[in-house]
Amino acid sequence: MYAMIIILIVVLILAGIAASAIQQHKERKEAELRDEMARQKSIIDDTESAITLAGQMPVSQQLIALLHKRILNALKQSLESNPQPDTKQRIADITAVIKNIDETEPAPDLSTFRLPQSDKVIIKYIQAIKKLRVILRSENQKGNVPPKVFTAEDKTLEKLQLRVNVETLGKRANDAIRTNMQGSAKQYVEKAIGALKKQNPQDEYTTSRAAEFEQMLSGIDSAAAKNIITQAQAGEEKKEDIDSLFAPKKKW
Repeated sequence: MYAMIIILIVVLILAGIAASAIQQHKERKEAELRDEMARQKSIIDDTESAITLAGQMPVSQQLIALLHKRILNALKQSLESNPQPDTKQRIADITAVIKNIDETEPAPDLSTFRLPQSDKVIIKYIQAIKKLRVILRSENQKGNVPPKVFTAEDKTLEKLQLRVNVETLGKRANDAIRTNMQGSAKQYVEKAIGALKKQNPQDEYTTSRAAEFEQMLSGIDSAAAKNIITQAQAGEEKKEDIDSLFAPKKKW
């Protein structure tokens, strides 16, 4: 009888251990599912944000299609992990959107780009371009982008990023000149020239803008030199006034 009791105790212990292991396995699977769903949702949200920002910039329809395909892949991964009717509907919707994108449409000319007036919008532009380049590299690493397409699109984004940075420096330089902050203006212009000359290969934009900035730099140096001369003359006049004030008075 004691043997039977011991056997029952052992069975109960083993059953408890098994139940605990099963529960832990279930909880681990549920945690993995939540993590996977959260990861895919993050990809979708991040890409949707990039699409909204890309719509305000001169980017190709090929890149827009790539972004939508990224969302489609994330939705398919979500469907495999957790089948839901609304996910199926979103897949159908995004598939229809992709079919309506003409990837053969010529990319917009970057010369049409104009820097926004608002500094907040400019910051969003810079962040958007960086985000687009990160997404493009990620999709390339996954094998979702043909090498030629990746090279062309990344180069276009690099040129766009250069334009945004350079034109921002130009805007700040002009603002500094208007407020008579010649030193700051010179720093902005020199940074712009440096960024333009680093670009390889050079193109019409980089060479023409570099020449314009060099002319601006020459003007800043001339204005600074003129200001020094003016200040020196003013100092001499002030010194003469003081000297005449304290000079011995003549007796008549």
